[in-house]
Amino acid sequence: MWLIITSISLAVFATAVLLVMTLGTGTSKRVKLRLAALATEFAPTLDEEPAPDIRREQHKMSGIPVLNHWLTKLNLGPASGMFLSQAGVTVSLGTLIIVSLAGSAIAAVAFLWYLGPTPLALLLAAGLLPLPFFFIRAKRARRLMALEEQLPEALGMMVSALRVGHSLMASLGAVSQDSPELIRSEMRKCFEEQNFGIDLRSALTNLTVRVPVQDIRIFVAAVLIQKESGGNLAEVLEKVAATTRERFRLKKQVLVHTAQGRLTGYILSLLPVFLGIAMYFVNPEAMSVLWTRPIGLKILYVSAAMDLVGALIIRKIVNIRV
Repeated sequence: MWLIITSISLAVFATAVLLVMTLGTGTSKRVKLRLAALATEFAPTLDEEPAPDIRREQHKMSGIPVLNHWLTKLNLGPASGMFLSQAGVTVSLGTLIIVSLAGSAIAAVAFLWYLGPTPLALLLAAGLLPLPFFFIRAKRARRLMALEEQLPEALGMMVSALRVGHSLMASLGAVSQDSPELIRSEMRKCFEEQNFGIDLRSALTNLTVRVPVQDIRIFVAAVLIQKESGGNLAEVLEKVAATTRERFRLKKQVLVHTAQGRLTGYILSLLPVFLGIAMYFVNPEAMSVLWTRPIGLKILYVSAAMDLVGALIIRKIVNIRV
């Protein structure tokens, strides 16, 4: 019974904290209104030039001071911020942790209420903890793949601009205006960094950090080598575009050939779980032996470990790098 009470308390607390973080407090709203009033009061007139805003917002990983303090102490800000930015999401690391804890606590309450105070209920609830992080990781992978798919077209646009007499930065500016959205935003950041006084090498290096794709690294390396050794940049970028297009085609072909292996891995990994749930609904007394007796718990833990190891081995086999 104490497990159910503890889980309910944790779920209610995590949900309340999440609502506070989402809706904000009255103090923060008053501060924002006051800042808006000051900005309106000291705004320039029509005849004056607007002053550049050089204020920089302090990056917070959580709206909860204690959680933000510990995340800052663990130095998770740069890595987590870059990871979330590569996924194209605007949530903070603290919000992601609170969502994960709240979802797991609510699931623990449901499992404990249905299965009773058993270790299996807590194990199932703990298995839901990394789901938000897996979702962010999958979204990041899809975004990077979309960027890789759009890169050859962007390089072709740069080649056309270079052949008509534009400079490298002018061609990069054209890409930042006329390309599809994902590659356009990343190229715009690189172009604006160059305009703000950052040297070309640092701006391109920052691009490879923001977009950790092999084709972007090839493009940056080709541009930097051409800048040092000279040569026809349009011809170099044209070959890079052809290589990138061929690598992407080969990668898609590999995905097609390994589709059966990946589907087999999904089926073999999830089949024991769904089969166990179905057998529990058919005969609950027979399946309850797995978590009501010590030998059943040992069998359950060993089976889960073997299932996880098998899924990882199959994933390693079908994950072919191109």
